[in-house]
Amino acid sequence: MIHSIYSNKDVFLRELISNASDALDKLRLEALRGTELRADTSDLHIEIEVDKEHRTLTVRDNGIGMTHDEVVGLIGTIAKSGTAEFLRELKESKDAAASQDLIGQFGVGFYSGFMVADQVTLVTRHATETRGTRWESTGEGTYTIEELDEAPQGTSVILRLKPEDTEDSLFDYTSPWKIKEIVKRYSDFITWPIRMATESTNADASATTDADAEADKSEDEAGEKAGDKAGGEPRLETLNSMKALWARSRDEVSDDEYHEFYKHISHDWNNPLETIRMQAEGTFEYQALLFIPSQAPLDLFMRERKRGVQLYVKRVFIMDDCEELMPEYLRFVKGVVDAQDLSLNVSRETLQQDRQIQLMRRRLVKKVLSTVKDMMSENAERYATFWKEFGRAVKEGLLDDFENRDAILEISSFASTHDPERPTTLRQYLDRMKDGQQHIYYMTGESRSIIESSPHMEAFREKGYEVLLLTDPIDEMWVGSVPEFDGKQFQSIAKGQVDLDTEEEKKEGEAEREQQKKDFAELLSWMTTALSEQVKEVRLSSRLTTSPACVVGDTHDVTPQLENMFRAMGQDMPQIKRILELNPTHPLVTGLREAHSADPDAAGLAETAELIHGMAVLAEGGELSDPARFIKLMADRLRHTL
Repeated sequence: MIHSIYSNKDVFLRELISNASDALDKLRLEALRGTELRADTSDLHIEIEVDKEHRTLTVRDNGIGMTHDEVVGLIGTIAKSGTAEFLRELKESKDAAASQDLIGQFGVGFYSGFMVADQVTLVTRHATETRGTRWESTGEGTYTIEELDEAPQGTSVILRLKPEDTEDSLFDYTSPWKIKEIVKRYSDFITWPIRMATESTNADASATTDADAEADKSEDEAGEKAGDKAGGEPRLETLNSMKALWARSRDEVSDDEYHEFYKHISHDWNNPLETIRMQAEGTFEYQALLFIPSQAPLDLFMRERKRGVQLYVKRVFIMDDCEELMPEYLRFVKGVVDAQDLSLNVSRETLQQDRQIQLMRRRLVKKVLSTVKDMMSENAERYATFWKEFGRAVKEGLLDDFENRDAILEISSFASTHDPERPTTLRQYLDRMKDGQQHIYYMTGESRSIIESSPHMEAFREKGYEVLLLTDPIDEMWVGSVPEFDGKQFQSIAKGQVDLDTEEEKKEGEAEREQQKKDFAELLSWMTTALSEQVKEVRLSSRLTTSPACVVGDTHDVTPQLENMFRAMGQDMPQIKRILELNPTHPLVTGLREAHSADPDAAGLAETAELIHGMAVLAEGGELSDPARFIKLMADRLRHTL
């Protein structure tokens, strides 16, 4: 199972160090909260110990530790009952993002040790208890667990290493230079000291760099030999710099370091799409290092998802997933915010009301939105990736973030009739508007093909007006609450009256329209009565060119799609009657008018009106209230034509 997830065996050490760092963070937080602890917090650290003779590697921390129940529930999850389910979901996932979500779900970072070890032993004691727990497994689906009368503070993970096999990228993980290389590459930003006993002659070395890896290897090997000859005492060497990445200036940090830091805090395998740095100085100081992922997580639209960034105060970890710092619609943003002046005894309740938290939130949101706007102009391909992955979530902000509504509209893109492949921004739409055009036209629907084939599109297509094609469920919500963009009002082409004629065309066609009103007055009145159970009005249409009829909503009516959404959420919605519009130039409509004028009581006229209404409903992708009756009426009519 582990081999199907990780391709690089070196990351086992990164995973174990990350777990140890989390345990230290949690212990420090409990100490700040005043929890009664049976633990020493004066020298919190991570220690790596190697035993070449017995080929074991130990990663030890003096952090929060685990209770017996936590070991069973967290460490034993896969071996106990989750293996089959995990493998099933992993098999069904087709991409790295899906696999990564499963890793997060089951917490299998600990299990990465089985890539390099044929036995893993865990010894732990929770900081509030006196007794400890020992867990051991060979990775074959079972484990043993026992309580210990005594155990050191924190958690130790002891790996009995497999034989070295360089062809299988299984290196000698008892080699100090290899451990240093891995720590420097993956864990240099950990804020706790990572120590290891070495016999190196490099007395002043505190951390290595990637460029020095080979030199370290030679020096360490030489140091080991020198130590053996001289009988030197091993010394503890700190392997990481411990300098918080967000506190370092931009020219001190490489893109690779930012990317590794992102992977550490997000548990994502991919590099981020964008890195955002912020530093506020003055009366209220804070630093932020935020990341926009390159791929949306699978749980982006799940109710139980986690969101928010990590909150630190003076580099002391306060909480994960601080929702108060990032709104719901930017829940995909990852990163760290480090404030200087927040009270350390804050709770989630007080955070919501904290003025400084609110100030940080506003600035963070504006920075993220402005970064995306810059991305639009400077890197169109990167922006296209961002919108494809996160556009649906970002549009949620149009419903509740009134302060940034204009900024959200500026960075939004929509499918439109202008280009069958590329979406358009609203600014681009405005630049292409016809002279005298006062509205931004749009239509909502389940898919682009359904909207494009809708009768509502006919007049707009004929006259060359661009229409936005809105197919996301959230589009049904926000278009009703956002009135305009840059002075141009949004107008649904499926609601209200539509008049696309110029003033000159109106004058030329005025006489014809008046004559049509007189000619069709009786038919419209009769159909309104005959279809009173289905529609509120029957009128002539100015939006149809080839179809006989269409159904439209009043200007402020809820759309059928939104009506169905509310019902699906359990809301009791009254039936909303719509308006049936007839095309006065279509042969079916003119034929019906002539038949009604000749004999208003003729058999079959009411059924014809019912069929016209049903066809209009189907043409826009709607659902008939009585499909069986519609089919029967249609079959009878077809039979009479044979």
